[in-house]
Amino acid sequence: MEFKDYYKTLGVARSADEKEIKKAFRKLAQQYHPDKNPGDKEAERKFKEINEAYTVLGDADKRAKYDRFGAQWQQYERAGVRPEDVGWEAFGRGAAGGGRSRTVTPEEFEQMFGGSGFSSFFESLFGAGGMGGAGGPRPGAQTRTRNAGFDPFTAAAEAPNEVAVQVTLDEAYRGATRMVQMADGARLEASIPRGVKSGSKVRMRGAAGQGDLVLKIEVLPHPEFVREGDDLRVKAKIDLYTALLGGEALVPTLERPLALTIPASTQNGRVFRLRGQGMPKLKQPDQRGDLLAEIVVTLPTNLSDEEKRLVQRLRELRASRTE
Repeated sequence: MEFKDYYKTLGVARSADEKEIKKAFRKLAQQYHPDKNPGDKEAERKFKEINEAYTVLGDADKRAKYDRFGAQWQQYERAGVRPEDVGWEAFGRGAAGGGRSRTVTPEEFEQMFGGSGFSSFFESLFGAGGMGGAGGPRPGAQTRTRNAGFDPFTAAAEAPNEVAVQVTLDEAYRGATRMVQMADGARLEASIPRGVKSGSKVRMRGAAGQGDLVLKIEVLPHPEFVREGDDLRVKAKIDLYTALLGGEALVPTLERPLALTIPASTQNGRVFRLRGQGMPKLKQPDQRGDLLAEIVVTLPTNLSDEEKRLVQRLRELRASRTE
């Protein structure tokens, strides 16, 4: 299993605080956002990696587990392994909770859980087929969908009939599917409806054999849009001249940029409401919330001498009107 260094992904030190991590995430997410890199598969891959890294490092509890266990932190947690139960001293760490901390390497991980290494550990968690094609299903397990590209750590059952699922804001907007690893080793393709929010519980009746399957949704943060119920808030940048004289500005949406008419003398921070350009409503996906576009006026830089004289002249004209 490839080790994922989330600190390296975000370009921050392991000692970085919450603000530094958030700042780095926003900068990189804006740089590699699919809307700014249409058709660029590498940018899309980077964007997913950045979101994954921030999901862990942006959460204090997840970050603490990641710092202790490395890339396998979720597997340790699901297996019920406690830090104090592992003989860390054999790997140069000292007793759990004491001494210097470092990430356990895959080789050390294999030593701790037996000669069969990763595969036997994962089989105890997910069944023999739970590695996305590494071996056939264990006895009694069911395969309800094809196994192509299956990743058991994307959505794995926390309880027999409950599954925690993370989706991006774009996926919450358009709807999505996830391959889910059930407690009995079966795999199921689950549909995520449009308009889900963090905390939403999507019930799939009878999907768990003896009962319903409940998907517990968490919507990941977006680098540009802030969700407010079914509404979305976004910053729309305009230059000083458009703010003063009026004009047109392009406002980003989750579909495509929209042209917004800017009246003359528009103040910085003014909010325009674009009806029906927000998130789909969960129970009425044909209806949508609104988009709140907050104006951010950008000032010109590196003015020439002539431009400075004109600005000075404007100041004098304004001063004379108020006398």
